[in-house]
Amino acid sequence: MKIKKDDTVIVLAGKDKGKTGKVIKAMPKENKVIVEGVNVQTKHQKQTQKAAAEIKHQEGPIDASNVMYYDTKAKKATRIGYKLEDGKKIRIAKATGSEID
Repeated sequence: MKIKKDDTVIVLAGKDKGKTGKVIKAMPKENKVIVEGVNVQTKHQKQTQKAAAEIKHQEGPIDASNVMYYDTKAKKATRIGYKLEDGKKIRIAKATGSEID
């Protein structure tokens, strides 16, 4: 999976199509990512002795194939490629050829 935590991505499909956000969590085994402000779900929290009942809103996971890396300098979505430099694997943006990390 080429998307990592703290990457800025744009959503390609689903109810939040076109939204951009930062990746909060990447789950490569399930091929899913959690993006802030995208796929917001409502969770009901039961009342306890210490806390009152409340309705929480939290982001749910979406498939990694439905997001694409968003290049903030070029202001558009781009694919991610790799190149070897001094024996290290470096991620590059395919559209501009610039290094990501």
